[in-house]
Amino acid sequence: MPNPPLMLRRAFLSSAFAATPVFSQSGRRPNFIVVLADDLGWRDLGCYGHPYHETPNLDALAAESLRFTQAYAACPVCSPARASLMTGRYPARLHLTDWIPGRGQWPASKLLTVAFEQQLPLAETILPEILQPLGYHSASIGKWHLGGEGFSPANQGFDINIGGDHRGSPPGYFGPFDLVNLKGGTKADLLTDRLTEEAVRFIDASAGKPFLLYLPHYAVHTPIQAPDALSEKYRRKMASLGVDGNPTYAAMVETLDQSIGRLREKVKAAGLENDTVWFFTSDNGGLRFEGKSPKPVTDNAPARNGKGHLYEGGIRVPLLIRWPGATRGGSTSAVPVTTPDLFATILDIAGARPRNTIDGRSLTPLLRGVRMTETPLFWHYPHYSNQGGVPAGAVRDGEWKLIEFYEDARLELYHLPSDPSERLNLVNKHAGLAKQLRTKLDAWRKSVNAIMPRPNPSYDPAHADQGLTGAEKPVPPIG
Repeated sequence: MPNPPLMLRRAFLSSAFAATPVFSQSGRRPNFIVVLADDLGWRDLGCYGHPYHETPNLDALAAESLRFTQAYAACPVCSPARASLMTGRYPARLHLTDWIPGRGQWPASKLLTVAFEQQLPLAETILPEILQPLGYHSASIGKWHLGGEGFSPANQGFDINIGGDHRGSPPGYFGPFDLVNLKGGTKADLLTDRLTEEAVRFIDASAGKPFLLYLPHYAVHTPIQAPDALSEKYRRKMASLGVDGNPTYAAMVETLDQSIGRLREKVKAAGLENDTVWFFTSDNGGLRFEGKSPKPVTDNAPARNGKGHLYEGGIRVPLLIRWPGATRGGSTSAVPVTTPDLFATILDIAGARPRNTIDGRSLTPLLRGVRMTETPLFWHYPHYSNQGGVPAGAVRDGEWKLIEFYEDARLELYHLPSDPSERLNLVNKHAGLAKQLRTKLDAWRKSVNAIMPRPNPSYDPAHADQGLTGAEKPVPPIG
């Protein structure tokens, strides 16, 4: 029998990539626009069935894209997923497994905080560094959150960095602004709009050269802020529909959608519509609660929980890919895919080769309408999250998902098609399958040299809920 880590590897070497670039319809190398929303839930868009969010521009993009219904972030929190997108490698392999800088040790927790990289190491080769020799002009416009001075996008190969540093959230969404290469403005200026303006300028400045535009919006991360008139629009809409939601969050989603509309108009006006490949996704699942407020920020139902958890609500994300001449507009794929696959896909379309072993696999067959064999997806989150998540690992293999909780080695097994809310734990009913998946998960952790948490010698069970609000405490499963 082959060595289990080799069986489980999703990584593939340069020979698996196209030997030549896939030129666009005009005969030039394709442009890439990668829009990464922050904390956007998998069902927050109209094209994913949201009942009252208005996202006409993203819905129009979806109508020309392959829309993935089983797309996952590589981590339930932001920095690791961003590092995975930039490198094509799992966060566990990078040893960057929590948001930077992470939270301090909880005195009452069963496990000690795992040390992890506090920036994306410069030794990692990321997207713009691979595309630059092919003539690509690149920009990172928005949130970086993978290191500050010395580890900024400009230090990692991007030609332009606007708005990106060590911070994970902006001081606010209205001016005056004080971000890297983005200063000034008035209280009437919206950050999401300003970042879009900078993206439009970058497209203008890239005339005649293929470009990589990485637009990691701060929206819809906290603080939950939006123009008053737009928030009021959703208050009225929710009242008319008789629904209880967050009108300001809904307004933030619409500002994100407006950004996509402006960018698409610019691409069309520049005559680049058939030369540009679009990716739209989120860094993790939707945020359920903000601070100690009992009112949800967004609703990931039927997925369970949200950001900070390895349940579906924390890792399921929207994903749209538009590749002119390849994708059939309005089509969908239920193949489970994950963040590092986007890195592999971009390189494959560009005709570039990875310089290191990667964990992603190119999705170009799916984009062309060709079936792909499903392979297991893995997660390693050895931390306590701000949202009440606890250290755990997970594997999704076909229709089944196993979660292993590191505090007590507890296993939860779910059949996702019949139980998308992950309420019925089938670990006892299917003990053999659970054991197989647990073996796969352990073999994968060994193959990426994942760092496991150690017991906390100061653990005090009398204060085990210290720091958690009622809204954040994990919901026990059924069975």
